[in-house]
Amino acid sequence: MRHTLPIAPQFYVTAPQPCPYLAGRMERKLFTALHGDTAETLNNALSGQGFRRSQNVLYRPSCAECSACLSARIRVDDFRPSRTQRRVTRRNDHITRSIQSPWATEEQYDLFRAYLDDRHADGGMADMDIFEFAAMVEETPVDSRVIEYRDNSDELAAVALTDILEDGLSMVYSFYCTQSARLSLGTHLILDHIDIARMLDLPYVYLGYWVPGSAKMGYKANFSAVEIYRGGNWQPIGDPATYSAEPHPLSNDPIAEQVARISLPDHWPTT
Repeated sequence: MRHTLPIAPQFYVTAPQPCPYLAGRMERKLFTALHGDTAETLNNALSGQGFRRSQNVLYRPSCAECSACLSARIRVDDFRPSRTQRRVTRRNDHITRSIQSPWATEEQYDLFRAYLDDRHADGGMADMDIFEFAAMVEETPVDSRVIEYRDNSDELAAVALTDILEDGLSMVYSFYCTQSARLSLGTHLILDHIDIARMLDLPYVYLGYWVPGSAKMGYKANFSAVEIYRGGNWQPIGDPATYSAEPHPLSNDPIAEQVARISLPDHWPTT
């Protein structure tokens, strides 16, 4: 019987474009494609090295003079909610959760559109139409779910697109009704994912990128037991005030060195 090894993933770099998180910066991403029978394995391996998934692509920031974006995850067993977070849970005791296959609906898109218009009108997704939204939700080569949250009137209040990894839940993208600010639905979604991870006996909830200095992305440091991927290792976040978002020309190593340090699953060829 003839056996063949999977082709090693190829890594590429995007052209610089304006950073959506820090004014006056240019972002650049290192990325590779997800496809075929190896997609699940690669998603698991690279998510543990600071990569994030968007449809059939895995990416990680690789900016020329900035290293502010840091992948963040919560250690589920060590997480303890703050007093404020416990109040958020009580305020949302009327919200119900349903977990579904990754299928997009017009109702989801309407909520997504309202969320973008209110919170991210100048962001990279601002012009997404319903077909692009459907692609974001449905074009997944890995084990993904859409988690809907509804109030006691059965109105859609929030949605999370979530990947199920071998070591945790990865919150790929979430959005919610911004007219109910007192409910803190964004916080509620993270707290609920921690509960789901506990039920599944998964050790981590991956939050995406924490960006010190960014009003949009700084909230992730408000959760206990957060760790960040830095210098090739996961480490406790420590005091968020000690991090600097200032650019530096030697912030990141050359692309070739970054790629050489990526650890691939054992059955992939090394050359």
